Amino acid sequence: MTTDRQPTVKVRPAQFPDDKDTISNLFLAYEQHLLDTASVKLDFQNFNDELANLPGKYSVSNTGALWLAYISDSAQNTSAHSTAGDAPANETTIGCMGLRAFTTAQAELKRLYLVPSARGLGASKALMDVAIARARELGYKEVLLDTLGSMTAARRLYEKYGFREIDAYYDSHPDAVFYRLELGVEEKGT
Repeated sequence: MTTDRQPTVKVRPAQFPDDKDTISNLFLAYEQHLLDTASVKLDFQNFNDELANLPGKYSVSNTGALWLAYISDSAQNTSAHSTAGDAPANETTIGCMGLRAFTTAQAELKRLYLVPSARGLGASKALMDVAIARARELGYKEVLLDTLGSMTAARRLYEKYGFREIDAYYDSHPDAVFYRLELGVEEKGT
């Protein structure tokens, strides 16, 4: 009897300029996913400027970050986890997430995206763990995010981390739902 092993998911910081094309392609796939599933274009978020200026607001110098989730071909265990470090030659990139300053006390999570074949592997959790830990390290008091009401799996994930629905903090798409996590409160992340 053969058992299928789930690949090991790892997370690493995006390196610029080396990862610019990879991040750009994932961001474009994210935009296409929103267009295909919810008829949402990201023009209202100055998406083209964001792409052209990567890492831009996500740069370390702007108290932000971008991460890549990947599967290593040399996976040695079956649990999803995250590590920081250099990209191995045998990595298969499966997703991304960004963190940027919203105010001096508030960070904003943006662009959580996984390629469809990677959903269900634990990559979203791995990215969330790294992003929230980094927000704490940077001294943020709260983390904000927005998603679409129709993205029920994403909303469940955020709520498991302790994010609570709040009023809109900027003018957005009519189906947008806004969340806040107070970093003084331990997130569950289960």
